Amino acid sequence: MTRTFPRRAVALLASVLCVVMLGPAAVRADNPIVQTIYTADPAALVHDGRVYLYTGHDEDGSTYFTMKEWRVYSSADMVNWTDHGVPMNLATFSWASADAWAGQTIYRNGRFYWYVPVKNRATGRMAIGVGVSDSPTGPFRDAIGRPLVENGEIDPHAFIDDTGQAYLYWGNPNLWYVRLNADMISFSGSPTQIPLTAAGFGARSGNPSRPTLYEEGPWVYKRNGTYYNVFAAECCSEFIAYSTAPGPTGPWTYRGTIMPRQGGSFTNHAAVIDFNGGSYFFYHNGALPGGGGFTRSVAVEKFSYRADGTIPTINMTTTGAPQVGTLNPYVRQEAETIAWASGVETEPASEGGMNVGWIENGDYVKVKGVAFGAGATSFTARVASAGSGGRIEVRLGSVNGTTVGTCTVGGTGGWQTWTTITCPVSGATGTQDVFLRFAGGSGNLFNVNWWQFNQGSGPPPTTPPTTPPPTTAPPTTAPPTTPPPGGSGCTATYRTVNSWGGGFQGEVTVTAGTAAITGWQTRWSLANGQSISQVWNGTLSTSGSTVSVANASHNGALAAAGSTTFGFIGGGTPSTPTVTCTAN
Repeated sequence: MTRTFPRRAVALLASVLCVVMLGPAAVRADNPIVQTIYTADPAALVHDGRVYLYTGHDEDGSTYFTMKEWRVYSSADMVNWTDHGVPMNLATFSWASADAWAGQTIYRNGRFYWYVPVKNRATGRMAIGVGVSDSPTGPFRDAIGRPLVENGEIDPHAFIDDTGQAYLYWGNPNLWYVRLNADMISFSGSPTQIPLTAAGFGARSGNPSRPTLYEEGPWVYKRNGTYYNVFAAECCSEFIAYSTAPGPTGPWTYRGTIMPRQGGSFTNHAAVIDFNGGSYFFYHNGALPGGGGFTRSVAVEKFSYRADGTIPTINMTTTGAPQVGTLNPYVRQEAETIAWASGVETEPASEGGMNVGWIENGDYVKVKGVAFGAGATSFTARVASAGSGGRIEVRLGSVNGTTVGTCTVGGTGGWQTWTTITCPVSGATGTQDVFLRFAGGSGNLFNVNWWQFNQGSGPPPTTPPTTPPPTTAPPTTAPPTTPPPGGSGCTATYRTVNSWGGGFQGEVTVTAGTAAITGWQTRWSLANGQSISQVWNGTLSTSGSTVSVANASHNGALAAAGSTTFGFIGGGTPSTPTVTCTAN
């Protein structure tokens, strides 16, 4: 596959900009939240102990609001955000032609409803569509196959009151609402226009056609018996203001500015949530290099309401919100879980989810607040490379900080041909910011799907993938030089993946013959001084110098000529034993 670099210049400039503007504090900068693409129009949802962030995507180099898809990110700690990719785009709505603009997602009755404005191909006007999914990360489908409501205006926001009545608000230049039915995909009555008065939304001067400050992007919620309407005010450039009311439809009273005109974008768009005892304010700006009014980036600040319930002035920062808790390194972490990144991008992974890719020498990913406790002994990563690979340097504190481990990545034969590598780690204790710095030759080095630290001398935690590894995918190593056996037999191919003083990592690919098999078992003899201490994707047993590894629960059944790979950590000096395979 041909790999291009649409974001590389932006990402490298972002790294330089942080150093120039922030000096020693650069490594502490966590705003904007996403550095791999331009994101805009945040909408946040708290669900099952995580914050889900729904955004639009400004295309690189845009000179208009050129937006074709929506993105989802999530976090349990407000600083390390997992990229869930593109769960909905313009093609989701067969009747839409353009403009995947600012939307919002809400949960009800076991489903997630994503309200978005798009251009109706039939009328040429903006209309509100609704996507639905059983998962907060999608995929989403068109819930009704047509617009939910259409009057040429934009920026929908849904709110469910304590009574159970749901409302949908939207509008630019006006402000509208409908009462949604319990199914969340239909409404009762007709759209109602909320009166825009100076008392309700502040007075604007010099524009008789728009006498109030209200511009667009309503975000309505209830707190302590008071209804809040946070909105983008007086383009251009916009600031964020708010009004309050005793009821969900008013009457509204203007309360003033929340976020002044800042940030290099002539628009702004707010979302407000409470999470884990704190209040958070999301917005967008033009903070990344190349950023501006059409290339925006989502950011977040933590704030506290005043005693009387009013919202204080909130200014944009590069530090962002503080971390809530810590990150556990001893369970599998997706490589696309990122506090800050330089140079890299993300893409869909063949094993599910996303992976970090377009990695070149000197690029890095920062993960914040990693709680090592007494210490890690090794680092494991799932990698792929169509080139010659490179190295993952595990550093603490900064991109040039102490190196506590280095994993060598070899070529695997493809950007989505995955293998698992492990290397020893020493000195990773306490709670640290971890920088995975990537090193190697020129061009693209490798991709990373996930990583995990291990502690002690036992096997690493066996956190399974979101979906079981495919058992019929092509092997990550070269196929056997002899044809697969006939009947229900199997063959096994052994290779050494990595080595270090006193230890090594190996893997074995099991390939079924010309008939499907329901299970398998491999055997080989250890050389003098060798031992096997950890196995993944297999079940280990030993008898003297004989090693036996049988299939795990998810990879025993192989189709004819299908393959699966298990890996292991060995002690001693690597060798190349003969491995036998018996099929069940």
